[in-house]
Amino acid sequence: MKKHRVLIIGSGGREHALAWKLAQSPELERLYVAPGNAGTEYWNVPISAQDIGALVEFAVNEKIDLTVVGPEDPLSIGVVDAFQEAGLRIFGPSKAAAQLEGSKSFAKMIMQSANIPTAQCQVFEDPIQAKQYIETIGAPCVLKADGLAAGKGVIVAMDLITALQAVDEIMDGSFGSAGKKLLVEEFLEGQEVSLLCFSDGVTALPMVPVQDHKRALDNDLGLNTGGMGTYSPPPIWTTELEATVMHDLVLPSLKIMQEQGTPFVGVLFLGLMLTKQGPKLLEYNVRFGDPETQVVMKRLKSDLLPILWSCTETNLSKVQLNWKEEVAVCVVMAAEGYPITYTKGIPIRLPEESDPDVVVFHAGTGINEGQLVSNGGRVLGITSEGKTLQEAREKAYSLINKIDFPKAHFRRDIGVKGLN
Repeated sequence: MKKHRVLIIGSGGREHALAWKLAQSPELERLYVAPGNAGTEYWNVPISAQDIGALVEFAVNEKIDLTVVGPEDPLSIGVVDAFQEAGLRIFGPSKAAAQLEGSKSFAKMIMQSANIPTAQCQVFEDPIQAKQYIETIGAPCVLKADGLAAGKGVIVAMDLITALQAVDEIMDGSFGSAGKKLLVEEFLEGQEVSLLCFSDGVTALPMVPVQDHKRALDNDLGLNTGGMGTYSPPPIWTTELEATVMHDLVLPSLKIMQEQGTPFVGVLFLGLMLTKQGPKLLEYNVRFGDPETQVVMKRLKSDLLPILWSCTETNLSKVQLNWKEEVAVCVVMAAEGYPITYTKGIPIRLPEESDPDVVVFHAGTGINEGQLVSNGGRVLGITSEGKTLQEAREKAYSLINKIDFPKAHFRRDIGVKGLN
């Protein structure tokens, strides 16, 4: 068996989870993470995820066999195209295909062209026209910045005042170029579920479903965040529902991207709303989610490396995915004040020993003079598995109680939806 040298691009909890899983592969010769965090310290290379030239040079010099892209930003600026031009194998969508996440108006056009069930929507470049439209349709409605906004460019407005304020909030320049265009969508009711799929451009294989907790505070209150925790599987998910989503949403998405001459290779991540009329597509992401990846990797029995490899060979139809029956939970520990203003450099001490069913995935962490410190808003992802959701929750929160992280902010109700 030929062993492979693998590079992961990124520095968050998702990248630590991918590194943790790939490190278990018998097909791995050597792993690198650029730039990584304190949790991936052993594999780290000090190259920014945005420095495409330096990443290509490193991959050529180190004879990297496969590169795996974590975050959306390098994908949207064409890291895959640059690697392929240099004759390098890379897992992720091209710059053109990454527009599915990079531009919500492009994504909406794809959904409509493929007759994919989704919310009705209007796109605006003029804030005055957007406000006039909102006054016509009333609230509740959903407002979205068109471009990448680190998971924070969506405002669910339950009343007219909030909706009108949201127009200014998104289009006043604080979101940069992401807020130049604004989408105003109908408000859909139901439960949200994330479904990530491996895709080779032709075939898609679904991963396990995940329920994310976007709001900063318990009971889904507070500001939107990049995600405060996840669990898998949500009890509302069924095999019939999965078959419907694959047939009505995933496969038409792949087909139209092929027809456009931009086949989608990588992780196609569907944000779904399970409405009374059936599943509807809220948005696409074009990469592993964070903190979805943490629970997905904890439940994946199969070796990840050959799956990613087969996607780059258009050979996914021959792959069989195997999953654990156990339930997985990830609770994000964030710095006090997240998602607004927070301090970096907070010293953290992890317990010497923990339950083997619990993994501490590092996100915003660094090392300062030998001491583990916080280096971001979302800092740790405490990820556990158990025979039941209750057991997995208890294991995660039990470890959190033993972590010395002053004034850490975390939700205490991750997964409670699933218990109810």
